[in-house]
Amino acid sequence: MRLYLLLSCFLAVFLTSSAQAQNQQQRDTTLIVYTGQLTGAYSRGGVSRTLLSTTQAVTFTRGQHYGLPLTGSFIYGKQDQLLKERELLLNATPYYYKGRFRAYAIGGFERSNLRGITSRVQLGAGPGWAFYSDTLGREVSVSNLIIREKTNFLNGTARLTTRNSARLKVAYSQSFLTLSSVTFYQPSVVDFGDYRFSNLTTLALKLPHKFSVNFSYNYTHESRVIEGKFPDNTNITVGVAYSTTR
Repeated sequence: MRLYLLLSCFLAVFLTSSAQAQNQQQRDTTLIVYTGQLTGAYSRGGVSRTLLSTTQAVTFTRGQHYGLPLTGSFIYGKQDQLLKERELLLNATPYYYKGRFRAYAIGGFERSNLRGITSRVQLGAGPGWAFYSDTLGREVSVSNLIIREKTNFLNGTARLTTRNSARLKVAYSQSFLTLSSVTFYQPSVVDFGDYRFSNLTTLALKLPHKFSVNFSYNYTHESRVIEGKFPDNTNITVGVAYSTTR
């Protein structure tokens, strides 16, 4: 009987220690998710056109409350040997989450030949709220950040402003299908006539070996651009993406 009690106590202590170690490991676990996409087009004839587009994303999550998504995209396009598109966008959006609450920060850099931007730098922070989220990556959430933005244009002018950045994110995943949509509305806090609206919607069809076919729709409207540039820009791309988790 004494031996049985000793074994029972030892087993209880062992299981408790193992559970605590497992929970501690879960709290301290760092997860890295990488996704890369590449698309391209080339045509000759009545109109000669070359287009290259790539998107890279790495997301770090630490434990149960911290995350750091890093994203970058680059588009290069010529038409009749003339440069039309040379678009670069880099973003870092660290966040803290607990339950449905989110707290975000953002740092961004952008260049755009289409909109005549030589450099745009953004820094900001603000809260967010998830109406729904699960472990499969499905999510419906909103956030509202205050950002400070400085833009230098090709014509030598510059603009410094503070914006309110409202975002709606919807993500859905089921079997081999993933759909994500991110919409931004970003008016200046001192001039509501100065605003940007954008939407990026991506539909991914999963393939074997961590590959997928991605269909992306990207629309951007900027109310104020320099002379000779268009306020609206729409891109529809189809490409192959690769993702991995570690």
